Formats: sequence, structure tokens, C-alpha cells
Amino acid sequence: MNQEQSSRPLEVACPQCHAKVLWIEENLYRPFCSKRCKLLDLGAWADESHRIAGESAMDETDIDEMILRAERGQQE
Repeated sequence: MNQEQSSRPLEVACPQCHAKVLWIEENLYRPFCSKRCKLLDLGAWADESHRIAGESAMDETDIDEMILRAERGQQE
């Protein structure tokens, strides 16, 4: 890799609108291109449009039942 390539800032695609964004300190919204795209993405997480794949979390009643079963198993 030559000096010119290593001194160029990284260019990424905005996760929201896919516009090219320079990954530089002056870009306060990186990896997003703007405050608008950043807020749209945050809203998608808030209304659960975006999710991380995996098993759904246990609710409190499931956890309580699991604890009770474990306690019973230890007392026997």
C-alpha cells in the first residue's frame, strides 16, 4: 500500500440512505451522513423494526419459574 492510499480517509456507506460518508473526526454523525439518518435509524431500533437475531429474551415469570425449579432441585 503506498502513502497516498493510507492517508485517504475511509469511505463508508450510510446505513440508512447508503450515501458515501467519509470516516473523519469532523463528521459528527458517522457512520451516518446526517443527523436525520441517525435519528431515523434510532427510531427503527426504538419501534423494534431493527432487531438482533437470536432467541427471544425470557420474561420475568419464566425466570421466576426457573429459579423455583432450581431451588426445589437443590433442596431434594
